Amino acid sequence: MNLGIIGAGATGLTAAYDAVRAGHSVTVLEAADELGGLAASLTVQGTPLERYYHHIFRSDHAMIELIEELGLGGSLRFHKPTTGIFRGGRLRPFSTPAQMLRFLPPLPALRFAVSSAALKAVRRGERFNDRTALRWLRRWAGRRATEEIWEPLLRGKFGDRAEEVSMAWLWARVHCRTFELGYVHGGFEQVYAALADAVAARGGKIEFGKRLERIRQDGDTVTVTAGDGSSYGFDRLIVTTPQPVLARAAGLPDDDVLWRNQYLGATCFVLELDRSLVPYYWLNVNDTDFPFLAVVEHTRMVDRAEYAGRHIVYVGNYVPRDDWRFTTDPEDLLRAYTPWLQRLNPDFDPSWITDWHFSRAPCAQPVVTPEYRALIPPHETAMSRVTLATMAQVYPQDRGQNYAVEMAHRVTERLGLR
Repeated sequence: MNLGIIGAGATGLTAAYDAVRAGHSVTVLEAADELGGLAASLTVQGTPLERYYHHIFRSDHAMIELIEELGLGGSLRFHKPTTGIFRGGRLRPFSTPAQMLRFLPPLPALRFAVSSAALKAVRRGERFNDRTALRWLRRWAGRRATEEIWEPLLRGKFGDRAEEVSMAWLWARVHCRTFELGYVHGGFEQVYAALADAVAARGGKIEFGKRLERIRQDGDTVTVTAGDGSSYGFDRLIVTTPQPVLARAAGLPDDDVLWRNQYLGATCFVLELDRSLVPYYWLNVNDTDFPFLAVVEHTRMVDRAEYAGRHIVYVGNYVPRDDWRFTTDPEDLLRAYTPWLQRLNPDFDPSWITDWHFSRAPCAQPVVTPEYRALIPPHETAMSRVTLATMAQVYPQDRGQNYAVEMAHRVTERLGLR
C-alpha cells in the first residue's frame, strides 16, 4: 500500500514506523521544519530539549516499550522529583503523601486523601463521564481541599471553562499517573529521530514544510495538496493533526463534528538561568492572579551538567488563542512575567537569564467537558480511505506521548498496516 501520513509527531511517526516494517510505502508530510509535533525540541547548550516540558510515567507502557525497541532504553531513567505549590504568597512542598496532608488542616486533609485514594482505586473512569470535576470535588474532597488545591489548578489551566471540565478528565490525571517520572536523557528528540531513521531505512520518506492545504478522494485515490502547491496521491491517508485542520482541508461544512471540539493554545518559555529559581522540579502556581500556570525547573530532575551548567526553567500556560498571553510579543511577555517570577523568588533578577526561548502552539489542550465524549470523532471519516488519529481520540486522556503511540498502534492494526 502507498500510505500517506499527515504530521511527524508521535502518532504520525509511530504509524509510519509500523507501516514500513509491514512492507508498505510511506510518505510523511509535516508542516513544520522539525520532528515531534508538540514534543518537538530546540537546542540548549548543544543538547536537545523539548519546547514544552515533557516526561513520562511508569504507567506509560506503550512509550516505554517503543523507547526500548528503538535501542534507547539505556537513556531512559526514572526519577522521583520534587513538587511544590505556591499558594497565599508561600511556597509549600507537595511531593509526598505526608507533605500533601500537612498542606491542609486535619479534617480537610483527610477528605483530600480519601477522595484521592478513591480515584486511584476506580479502574474505569466512565462513571465520571457526565459529571463536572469541581462539583464532584466539592462534594467528595470537600470545599477546603477544592478551594486550596484543585480549583486553582483547574482555573489556571482552563480559565473561564473550569466549571465545565469533566470529572473523567481529572480521574485520568489522578488514576494513571505515578510519583516517578521518566526522561530520555539527551532529550526525547532521540526517540523521534530514531523513528525517522527507521522509516527512512525501509524506504519511507518524511518531507518538511508541507502544510496541509487540501484533501480529496476520487475513487480509490486520495489526493493531498500542500501549501507550497505540491501534490501527492495515496492509496490511504492517516491524518494526525487536530481535527479542524482536516475539516478545513476537506472542505467540511461548519456544522460538521470535526469543527466542534475546542482547544486552548499553549505558550511556553524556556529560561536558561545562571542560578536556581525555585526549590522544586514542578511548581503549581495556585494563586490565580498569576499570569502563568506552572514553573518547571527541569534541572531539578536532570543534571544541569547536561546543559553546560545552566539551570533550565519552563514557564508554561494554556490560554485561548485570542488571550494577550498568546498574542503578545515574546520579549514583552517575558518582561510582563518578571514581577510574577519575583513573587516566587524575591531575589530573582532578569540578569539571571543568560538566554531564553519561546514556543507557542494553537491547538495544545482540548477543553474536556462532559459533552466532549459525544463530540469525539471516529477514526473513520466521510472519505473511506482517510483515517483520523488525533489527540481528541485518546479520551479521557487529552494528550501525551504514550497515548499518541498507543493510538498509532491501534489505528495501524485496524487498517491492516501493522
